[in-house]
Amino acid sequence: MKSAKRSAFLYELLKNKVLYMMFLPVGLYFLVMAYLPMPGIVIAFKEFTYNGGIFGSKWNGWTNFRYFYESGKLWQVTQNTVLYNIVFLALSTAASVFAAVLLAEMTGKYFKKIAQTFMFLPYFISWVTVAAIAFNIFNYDYGVLNTILKKLDLVPVDIYGNPNAWMYLLPLFYVWKGIGFTTVLYLSAIMGIDHESYESAQIDGANIFQRIWRITLPMLWPTIVILLLLGLSRIMRGEFDMFYQLIGDNGLLLEKTDIIDTLVFRSLVQMNDFGMASAAGVYQSVLSFIIIVSVNWLVKRKNSDNALF
Repeated sequence: MKSAKRSAFLYELLKNKVLYMMFLPVGLYFLVMAYLPMPGIVIAFKEFTYNGGIFGSKWNGWTNFRYFYESGKLWQVTQNTVLYNIVFLALSTAASVFAAVLLAEMTGKYFKKIAQTFMFLPYFISWVTVAAIAFNIFNYDYGVLNTILKKLDLVPVDIYGNPNAWMYLLPLFYVWKGIGFTTVLYLSAIMGIDHESYESAQIDGANIFQRIWRITLPMLWPTIVILLLLGLSRIMRGEFDMFYQLIGDNGLLLEKTDIIDTLVFRSLVQMNDFGMASAAGVYQSVLSFIIIVSVNWLVKRKNSDNALF
């Protein structure tokens, strides 16, 4: 029995050796970066010291989690993290689907390519560069916005002192930077739709809006659901690069913009507390797991074909 299974495995391996070789770099990446570091989770339950290391440090149970809770910011940063990610996911999905449908309906070949290029360009810009652009636009003393307002004899606005303004600016920057990549995903799904469906609908008298509503969006729905589920798996993981580069340590904005990742980073830098930082990571991972499993279960009950597992 075992020899038969071994022979079947070797046959499968030799038959698809090219595919397995293509998968090998990806498998090694996840093995080294995701699975081998997993034993380090024990730091969340230890009083980490450099002499003791990961496995030799003193065990302190739930002390690190209690410190994270007693910091008084657990609910605030959790709420900010979840709400921002929900807004990011909703706006990014809506904007990307809208842009993908527009590009798919464009007839100008060269204009379509130029539009895709300009949409994709911000994706390759680092958040450091985006932060520099934002600072030069919104700086109170010499920013572009206030310079224009002063020329028009209007009152300058202090964006970096107004936390409510960043509740709108952060989603705007997120969508602007990432729309090019997500649009390509939805556009590739649209390109896979059978064109005979559009031709039949056009013969039956359906206009462009009816074809989009009755054909494109329903056929695009499985892709939307899968990408939403993948996005929900990161709902407890804040966009650290964006928040840290755009907000930094600006205490005036932290009430509305502080997320779990930035709180942990500041705590790690200021107090060098690896145990508390690891505890926050475990907290994020457990909640993310619960959310994605729950949402996937609901999707599976509605339509099993759209579920991830």
